[in-house]
Amino acid sequence: MLEAIGKLGPALRGLGLLAMLGACQVALLGAAFAAVDCRTDAAPGVDWTDCEKKLIILRGADLNGAVLTDVDFTSTDLRDTNLLAANLEKATLVRASLAGADAKGAKFDRIEAYRTDFSGIDAQGAVFNSAEMQRSNFTGANLLNVDFRKAELGRAEFLDAELTGSSFTLANLARADLSKAKFTGPIDFADSFFFLTRIDGLDLSAATGLAQWQIDMSCGDSATKLPAGLTASASWPCDFD
Repeated sequence: MLEAIGKLGPALRGLGLLAMLGACQVALLGAAFAAVDCRTDAAPGVDWTDCEKKLIILRGADLNGAVLTDVDFTSTDLRDTNLLAANLEKATLVRASLAGADAKGAKFDRIEAYRTDFSGIDAQGAVFNSAEMQRSNFTGANLLNVDFRKAELGRAEFLDAELTGSSFTLANLARADLSKAKFTGPIDFADSFFFLTRIDGLDLSAATGLAQWQIDMSCGDSATKLPAGLTASASWPCDFD
């Protein structure tokens, strides 16, 4: 019996070591969560994970590289903030204002941003994958090379927004207004939903991913330019009265 236990010794010591390592990992994880202090002032790199920051004024705050995942920013003033490379995944931004913010390279994946003001935002290279942004305002926004894949953009406004290089693959653009948007190069609309999407007067000749079924349900006019192989819908122009 003693001989058998002796043979098992190294294995038992190994299990003990694994248990110790597991305990250390749990302790470190607990310390990481404990480190999140929602009372911490706005600052570059601040971690506000899962904090409530609604109905407050953060205008002009420096949140460069901040961790803002799952934060509730409902109706919060974030105008002119520095959100450079910040992570706002799954944040709530309903009726908030990010007007004039610097959000280049920021992550907005799966945010909830109904009726949110993104006017004048500089979001070059940002990611809005699967974001909920119905009726949001992107007037004058810099959206160069932005990822809007699977985003909900029903009735969104893109007046004078720069969209060159952006991707709207599988996005919902129903009743969105792209008619006064700007882009001088490729823009991807593969499988995006174009129900009554306004493209009147828009030059889409350099757009990719468009199919005739999308054009047929959209709202263009005689000034709309389409990619080769696509034709104007017989229902154009739409009656918006």
